[in-house]
Amino acid sequence: MAFKLREGVFTAETDFGMTLLDEDHDQYWTLNPSAAAALQTLLEGGTEADAAHKLTQEYAVDLGTARRDVRDLVGGLRSAGLGGEDTRGPAESTGHGRWPHLRGRRAGRKGR
Repeated sequence: MAFKLREGVFTAETDFGMTLLDEDHDQYWTLNPSAAAALQTLLEGGTEADAAHKLTQEYAVDLGTARRDVRDLVGGLRSAGLGGEDTRGPAESTGHGRWPHLRGRRAGRKGR
């Protein structure tokens, strides 16, 4: 299953992983490097199994633990309302959003 962030949620790579920015609710979440690698795999169309395999290649973790970690990550993102299963086919998928330019708005404030 590929994963898609919902509209209004953007990613920003950091020195310590990734930040997910929820523009609609003025909130953000930080992901450590392993969670960022797993999410990136999912956002690129990979399955949870693909993400777990990537973790075993990049980190000292066994496959069972990696699968649980990916499942927990996806569950946490879903329960926070940040995304879910991408049911579109590869031709329809547009990827995920990067943090947009603020276009004259101050960070942390909703446009009026």
